[in-house]
Amino acid sequence: RVPLDPGVGLAYSLGDRRCAGTFTGSGHVGCDSANAPYCRDHRSTWVCARCTGTCLKDTMDCYDEHAVYLAAFAPDRFKVGVTKLRRLETRLREQGADRGAHVRTVANGRVAREIEAGIAESIPDRVRVPTKRDGLHLAVDDDAWEALLVDFDPIERFAFDYGLALDDRPVPETLATGTVRGTKGRLLVLDRNGTTYAVDVRDLVGYEVEDGP
Repeated sequence: RVPLDPGVGLAYSLGDRRCAGTFTGSGHVGCDSANAPYCRDHRSTWVCARCTGTCLKDTMDCYDEHAVYLAAFAPDRFKVGVTKLRRLETRLREQGADRGAHVRTVANGRVAREIEAGIAESIPDRVRVPTKRDGLHLAVDDDAWEALLVDFDPIERFAFDYGLALDDRPVPETLATGTVRGTKGRLLVLDRNGTTYAVDVRDLVGYEVEDGP
């Protein structure tokens, strides 16, 4: 485990890439398959991510309270999403949202997904990482955000500052060497030799890592 706090220096070289294997209760289990980041045997899909209100499991098990939320990504990209109520702020940060609005609380995940699917007819339910990366140096269009919320009555609002202080869009790259400027969702922002890079950490999965820049 490597901390990604601002100012931390990383100096790792990326070697060959293959299937990242899996983790069990006893630790990491490697895999020699050349299929990266995961081979067929180690690729998994969270079934709940495909739910639109009709449970895809043999037995429904999501009886925790869920939040339906809206999220904003600079400058003017928005999405609807759902998460367990206790994870709302964490989930917004995991996605790198600049703003968030909690718009509904419901009894379980099935109802939340059903509401999400309805809202998703007019508001997307996903924003891709390249789109988020393109807005790293920009501020949220507050007028557009407020206009989006007109048809809702938010229970709670969130605003996040990731401390990146960027004047220009970082260069997209896959590397693990540089000084950490910060993280935003799964984007790692690194300064190296006068250039600022944005790394999708999911693109690092499966690489052999060696010490040394």
